[in-house]
Amino acid sequence: MTITIARRSLLAAPFLAAGPARAQGGWKPTRPVTMIVPFAAGSGTDTVARTLASLLEQEWGAQVVVDNRPGANGAIAAVAAARAAPDGHTVMITTNSPHGATPALMKRPTYDAVADFTAISRLGTYIFVFAVNEQVPVRSMAEFLALAKARPGQLTCASGNTTGVVGAAMLNRIGGVDVTHVPYRSSPPAMTDVIAGRVTSMFADVASSRAFLAEGKLRPLGITSAARTPLFPEWPTLSEVGLPGFELLSFMGAVGPAHLPEEILGSWNGAIRRVWDREATIRRLGEFGIEGMTSTPAEFAAFIREQVAFWGHQARAAGLEPE
Repeated sequence: MTITIARRSLLAAPFLAAGPARAQGGWKPTRPVTMIVPFAAGSGTDTVARTLASLLEQEWGAQVVVDNRPGANGAIAAVAAARAAPDGHTVMITTNSPHGATPALMKRPTYDAVADFTAISRLGTYIFVFAVNEQVPVRSMAEFLALAKARPGQLTCASGNTTGVVGAAMLNRIGGVDVTHVPYRSSPPAMTDVIAGRVTSMFADVASSRAFLAEGKLRPLGITSAARTPLFPEWPTLSEVGLPGFELLSFMGAVGPAHLPEEILGSWNGAIRRVWDREATIRRLGEFGIEGMTSTPAEFAAFIREQVAFWGHQARAAGLEPE
């Protein structure tokens, strides 16, 4: 099955956001706010953070500085955020890497993904797609798996985050193939090498790869979620096209250090939901290939606990050893 996409649909896909009643708070920052991002500039998470930072600056009239701290699959950024003062002036835009898979991939975790943080709100779900270089002679996942079986160890899969790390291991386990994993510090350099043909494939987030997908430089074969996305309904799930049971949910959200006071937490949650649930923001996120949403702090805290357990299980099932 060949997956075809239109440039217009990639760059202008609408979607709906939902969330319960907004939390309110009277606190406002009294100096510049630092927003720590666990991945490099140009990544999908960086795109989300800079969008949110700009909106919050307008909301609060205070500067919001994006601080990129890539490395160790988000652990470097997580430690920095956990050690910050719980005064509302430092938050982290987290993902399923630092608050899902990374703790399971470390022999000696440097932070506790639950106890060291205050959950503020979910921000959305990334659409991750398994994509190949345009020169790879396959048009479907079935053809890719057949080629991988014919050339054991010769095809490669880049990763710039834990979705890529765990995804590559699941690809080999469920697909019964031997595709060589090539790790990178972040997604942008991984994507550069896939587009250049130095690496065969990768699990790419649409937020940072949408232009290359639209131009045909990356060929999508399937998405990692359990169900098709309304943003790109023509894309099948990997589970549908040769990898039964494949599921990886890549999320994003905002967290602060542990023991964030209730007034500050309520103000942060209320401000995020006021700017994030706007129709214009929803539309803009859709253009990035992101399904946006917000939540209460309690809902996001429960979700993080579930995701830490889920990603830990997937990492173990894929045979990944902590390092």
